Formats: sequence, structure tokens, C-alpha cells
Amino acid sequence: MSPAPRRRGPRADVKDTRGAVLEAARARFAEHGYDGTKLRDVATDADVDVALVSYFFGNKDGLFAAAMALTGNPAQLVEDLLRDGTDGLGERLVRAFLRLLDDPSGSPVVALVRSAATNERAAALLREFVERELLGRLARAIDAPQPELRAALAGSQMVGVIMARYVVRVEPIAGCDPDTLAKAIGPTLQRYLTGDVALGP
Repeated sequence: MSPAPRRRGPRADVKDTRGAVLEAARARFAEHGYDGTKLRDVATDADVDVALVSYFFGNKDGLFAAAMALTGNPAQLVEDLLRDGTDGLGERLVRAFLRLLDDPSGSPVVALVRSAATNERAAALLREFVERELLGRLARAIDAPQPELRAALAGSQMVGVIMARYVVRVEPIAGCDPDTLAKAIGPTLQRYLTGDVALGP
């Protein structure tokens, strides 16, 4: 007997279909990491057509954001900020991410960062996503020597701020106004992204 064809449309209950895809995605991300997770494998696990996964979530970074319960897609946030070019990008990045994380809806992001500090699997998952979807986007937009290193340096600054403000809660950073922090930290990110940086011999 030939196997039944894979389901090509949504199930009768769209919410159940979406939930099945998210459950399959969480399991795949946990076991195989971000890079090792493929949309077609998630679709197979959820018993749906891969086109349906794309219909619900757009692409892998959208699926990741939904599977990790991230309100707002950090990768899309970076993409949106880059539409205005790299001038002033450092300050815009700080302000946008602080506003995202200060909102109660940003708590899953903070939880993921906190987990990454103590759990190697969570750290690997977060690292793969940040390197490919966040820093990769920044690097492609930088018109300066060693764009990958510049993007990583800017990212390290942001990780430090996130850890200090939301995980360790170092004062006065934890209670500081986002605009004040953006104006203070933004120029440092901007120098990493586009300014004069000693990047080796």
C-alpha cells in the first residue's frame, strides 16, 4: 500500500496546525540547533507541507522567533533599521532593542539570554541565530574593512548591555532611560560598525 500523500493545506483547525508546527520546530531547534534545523524537516515532523510552514512563519528566522515565543522578530527589526542606512545605526540599534526588551512582551528574549548564560544548548541555539540572522545582516550592510568582525564587536557591546540591564540588573544601567543609554552607547556601536577601529596589522 502506498503511503498517504502529505497534507498540502491547513488542517480543519488552523490553530492546531500552527501549534503542531511550533511544537515540531521547538523540538528540532532544541536537538539540532538553529543551523541544523530545516523547514522541510519541521514540516515532516508536523505532518504538513513545507509551503504551509512558510505561509505561517515566512522563513526560518520567523519560525525561530515564534517557536521561542519572541514577540517581534529581532532579525526583522535589524532589517527594518538597515533600511535607513548605516549612518546613526548604532544609536538606532540600542534604542530599538531596549524598547523591545523593556516591554513585557520582550521577556522571552531576556529568558533566552538568561538560559544561554548557564545552558550550553541554549547558548549554541542563541549563538547560531545571532551570528547568522542578526550579525550577518549587519555585516552585509557595512561598507568598511572586516565587516564580520565589526558586526561582532557591535553585537558583543549589545550583549553586555542586555546582560547588565536585564539579567544581572546592574544599576544605574538597569533603571536608566532607554534614550539616555542609546545616546551614550550608540556612538561606540557606530565606531565599531563604520568608524576607525584597530583591526589588526
